[in-house]
Formats: sequence, C-alpha cells, structure tokens
Amino acid sequence: MHLNLKLTVVAAIATVAAAASAQEVVRIGHVAPISGAQAHFGKDNENGARMAIEELNSQGPTIGGKKVRFELVAEDDAADPKQGTAAAQKLCDARVAGVVGHLNSGTTIPASKVYNDCGIPHVTGAATNPSLTKPGYKTTFRIIANDNALGAGLASYAADTLKLKSVAIVDDRTAYGQGVANVFKKVAAEKGMKVVDEQFTTDKATDFMAILTAIKAKNPDAIFFGGMDPQAGPMLRQMEQLGMSNVKYFGGDGVCTTEIAKLAAGAKTLSNVVCAEGGSSLAKMPGGVAWKAKYDAKYPNQYQIYSPYTYDATMLLADAMKRAGSWDPKVYIPELLKSNYKGVTANIAFEPNGEMKNPAITLYNYVDGKKTPLN
Repeated sequence: MHLNLKLTVVAAIATVAAAASAQEVVRIGHVAPISGAQAHFGKDNENGARMAIEELNSQGPTIGGKKVRFELVAEDDAADPKQGTAAAQKLCDARVAGVVGHLNSGTTIPASKVYNDCGIPHVTGAATNPSLTKPGYKTTFRIIANDNALGAGLASYAADTLKLKSVAIVDDRTAYGQGVANVFKKVAAEKGMKVVDEQFTTDKATDFMAILTAIKAKNPDAIFFGGMDPQAGPMLRQMEQLGMSNVKYFGGDGVCTTEIAKLAAGAKTLSNVVCAEGGSSLAKMPGGVAWKAKYDAKYPNQYQIYSPYTYDATMLLADAMKRAGSWDPKVYIPELLKSNYKGVTANIAFEPNGEMKNPAITLYNYVDGKKTPLN
C-alpha cells in the first residue's frame, strides 16, 4: 500500500475511534422477574425496554449537544421484595440515569424508597397498587391505571352489566393481590353484591382444591382473584374439576394475559374469565398495532401485557433527558414531571404525585381461548 494511502486509512480509523469514544454512555436500568413462575412477564417487559434502547441508538441521539449511546442495565428481582430492593440498590450504586420497572407492586413499593434515597427516577408500567405514589416521592412515576381503576371497573361490570349478586374473594397476600381485591370488594359491596367468602393463598401455590371446595359450599355467582396467572391457570382447571363451570371469574391485569390460556390447559372455565388491564387494548393504542408487528418480528411468541409500557417508559426517560439537555436526574426529573409524551400506549402526562393523567382501562374475556377486548 502507498505510504500516503496508509496514513489516510490510519487517520480515518483514528477519527472513527475518536468519534466512538466521544459518545457518552447513558445507562437506563430495568428490573423485573426474569426467573421464577413470572419470568414470562419479566422477559416481555425487558424486551420492550430493549426495543426502545435499540431504536433510540439507531437515531444517533444527542443530549445537551453531546452524542450519546443508551445502554440497558437489566436486573432480575424474581418477584421477591428483598431481591427487588437489592436490585434497586445495585442500580443506584451503578449510577444509572433512570430505571424502568419494577413489574410487581410488592417489589416496586419497597424499591421506590431506595430510588428516592439515591435520587434516581423510576417509571413503572406494570405495578398498580395505589400505595406506590402515597409517600409522595419525586422519583416515582406510573404510566398505567392503578388498582383503584381496575378493581372498580371490574366490580361495576359484575354488578351493573352482568347483574351478579354474590362473590367470593381470593387473594395471594401480595401488595398487588390484596390491593386489587380490596378495591373490588369495596365497590362490589357499594353496588349491593354480597361477599359470601374470603380466602387467601400465596403467589407460589398451585393447589387450590381446599379453598375452592369451601367457596363452592357458599354457591357464589363469581370468584374474584387478586393475583397472577401462574395461580389463576391452575385455579381455573381445579374449578372445572369441582364442577364450578358456571361461576364467573374476575381478576386484574395479573391474570389478563395470553399465557393464562396455556396455564388453564383447555379448561372450559377460561370462558368465564373477565379481567381488566390498565390502558387501552393494542388495537386502540395510538401506535399499538404497528408496534406489536415490530415486537413480534423481533421477539416471536413472547408478548404478554406490559412491554408496550416498558417501551414507552424508556422512551419517556430519554425524552425528558433531551428536553432538559442532561441525563443528570437532578436536572431532568422536573422535565419528566412536565412530560406530554405521545407514546405507543397513550399520550403520557403526569399528576403532581407521578400518577398518569386520565389513564384508560380495558376489560377482556376469552373467546375460543383468545383474549378479546370487551370495550
């Protein structure tokens, strides 16, 4: 090779290397259960955040005039509160610029204090217990309807639309399960429904025969379950085994998945399920259908519920950083609170306490095993 050409090539390589090194790395944390019975939820959430990170980087982003590259720092909390706070502290120690997560209310609520103490904002699109925003932390944001909306919407549908008179309530003793069950119970009672039995289980249980046998003796029109689909699926199978095929089955977003159809393993009781999700159905989301096509191409057969929200949460953090001209949380958190972001799931704006303004809810049932919106 001619010497001048060699020098030109070397100079070009050096220029590229300098440009690459000139990029600042902005790290965004993500926490969800990637192991355990709820791993299908966690992986779906992480996929949504990864999709957003890749799209942001493909746009050659700049913040405050500096070229940046976003990086996802993913942690597993296994749906366990202690592991959740440990993961939160790890992200604080790593000085990430913001966090997307967690999935469960039981992990998000204790983690929110950790993020508050270290001054890092977190945005959840999945944890729905209203208590999350009660401490008034300036670092806590939610972009989905909370359990007050979900529980009330389901109770209203049971009493006003289906004209049901009695219900048994079961919860899994988690912050999420108890929270949504309590709201359903309160609104159902206000609407004249009789709560004929209350039973408790855990988020690890798979045998519900004793609980269901006790409930069957009370002959309710419906069961409300506050919990997640790894319990709801077996419960539906066992209801069928006990001849409870005419009993309606209500649940919040934790049971409102495509996975529940697999976990119910062909039980006819699946057709009695009515569940609620915060947000609009994919078809009614501003960018839902196009986004889902991209998601399915990238992550076939992995979609559950919340990945559009984790995608939006990641984009929302980046948008606030760009508007603030900084990824320093102290600088961009005020901009995050002032967001008016046109996301895939909705137009996202916040109340002063970090709750989303005007969140939608959607009710679903299962027709021929397929999750189908009712509204």
